[in-house]
Amino acid sequence: MALTKQTMISQDAALIGRATAIKLSHPHTVLGTPLNDDIPAGCDSLIVGMGCFWGAERLFCQQDGIYSTAVGYCGGFTPNPSYDEVCSGKTGHTEVVRIIFDPEIISLHQLLALFWENHNPTQGMKQGNDTGTQYRSAIYTNSDSQHTSSITSLKKYQQALADNKVMAAITTEIQAASTFYFAEEYHQQYLAKNPNGYCGLGGTGICLPPSLKT
Repeated sequence: MALTKQTMISQDAALIGRATAIKLSHPHTVLGTPLNDDIPAGCDSLIVGMGCFWGAERLFCQQDGIYSTAVGYCGGFTPNPSYDEVCSGKTGHTEVVRIIFDPEIISLHQLLALFWENHNPTQGMKQGNDTGTQYRSAIYTNSDSQHTSSITSLKKYQQALADNKVMAAITTEIQAASTFYFAEEYHQQYLAKNPNGYCGLGGTGICLPPSLKT
């Protein structure tokens, strides 16, 4: 079967990638925190894909309790991919935001509510007008408890959709996180640097009732 923009590539057919990781030379444009793999004591992390990562990153870095955000690639096969390679559909990765947060200030449940309510998780290998496997909805977890909470929240949002007569099934991929690869520096906090830049973020218009957010 010929590869299309909405066909997930196999590991054997994925691009080979490279051994050298992208190195970021500047701190977070908005928060001033380092852009590296360190997670401070008392903080936790979560990786989500909501389509184009520019708008998703802006959404999360505006929340209280966020230590840092970074855009990158996850969920696929190619090590240290470039943006062009991810957009080719030949890496298996999706565009993601890694969120480092203080759970004493903002809970995992609050982050998951923001995730469900600010994109359309029923669209498969696309988001809005952006089409391709790199735009699929995804949650990549770093613990069993995060995975369980993510599955539970999916069921709650599916219920909220059904309660509002939306019968489409959620297609969000929920898996243990594989390696997070930083995107190129110009993508980091893109909309803070380019306030009039493209933002494809858009939800279904359906929110989780307060009783389902915990």
